[in-house]
Amino acid sequence: MSTADASARTVSTFCSFISREPNSDFPPQAGRYHLYISYGCPWASRCLAGLMIKGLEKVISFNSVKSKWGRTKDTDEHIGWLFPDSSTEEDGATPDPWNGAKSIRELYEMASTNYSGKYSVPVLWDKKLKTIVNNESSEILRMLNTEFNDLADNPQLDLYPAHLQAKIDEINEWVFSDINNGVYKCGFAKKQEDYHEAVNSLFAALDKCEEILSKQQYLCGGTVTEADVRLFVTLIRFDEAYLIYFKCNKKNLREYPNLFNYTKDIFQIPGMSSSVNMEHIKKVYGYLHHINPSGIIPVGPDIDYSSTHDRARFST
Repeated sequence: MSTADASARTVSTFCSFISREPNSDFPPQAGRYHLYISYGCPWASRCLAGLMIKGLEKVISFNSVKSKWGRTKDTDEHIGWLFPDSSTEEDGATPDPWNGAKSIRELYEMASTNYSGKYSVPVLWDKKLKTIVNNESSEILRMLNTEFNDLADNPQLDLYPAHLQAKIDEINEWVFSDINNGVYKCGFAKKQEDYHEAVNSLFAALDKCEEILSKQQYLCGGTVTEADVRLFVTLIRFDEAYLIYFKCNKKNLREYPNLFNYTKDIFQIPGMSSSVNMEHIKKVYGYLHHINPSGIIPVGPDIDYSSTHDRARFST
């Protein structure tokens, strides 16, 4: 996640895979890997969500950076993700436990002396080889889904089952373009016509989801998949951040009865709520200086996503 035209997604540089295949450079081993995230970043949070709902928190360690960006070096002007100096500096954020890095940038520079891309989260780190395995959230989510099943507490959960893969891929494509990235297209539009195009595409896609979810419990039918995880991370941020800071205010999420109850349903999947830190979410977007120069964080709406929902009607 970067403020430099945040709607323009770059190709990730670190694209290795953790694999159960023989002679893999990165075999699935308990205690070997660490996931660096920001609770505010939806791309990183979908990886943490996958880790938690698969029951891998005892296998792969993780920690979060601070919600407020800052200077990553005294020698240049780069602003990016920082680790706190202590575990008491900000609730939910902790110092880097493995490398003592002060910023996510330092991890990239440890892994590659000539790296020149964005210093983004998530970062899947190999403690043994002291390098970045992968920094692409969609690929990390797939690894977590399949490669650690011998070590997972919830191996029977398959977020990308073979018989639904074509459908998941098709849904992921338009959800990414019009919703996950669509909110950023709204928030970072520099022309009125670009904003109108983006916001109309966003709400057309939300309307499409509302219609799908009026007939079935999840996006692909009766079973939760990675398509639901990827949509959820945007929906959980919608009323608290995107509606306010990114001008996504044609409707709020609570005006969509199916989408709103669906968001509560996903939130209540065991482990999922651990991937949501609403204070970090509100601060990460509220601290975007060019969007909110005052840095004042709104107090609401403080929605209770653990409250009763109506989605069980599809499972009976």
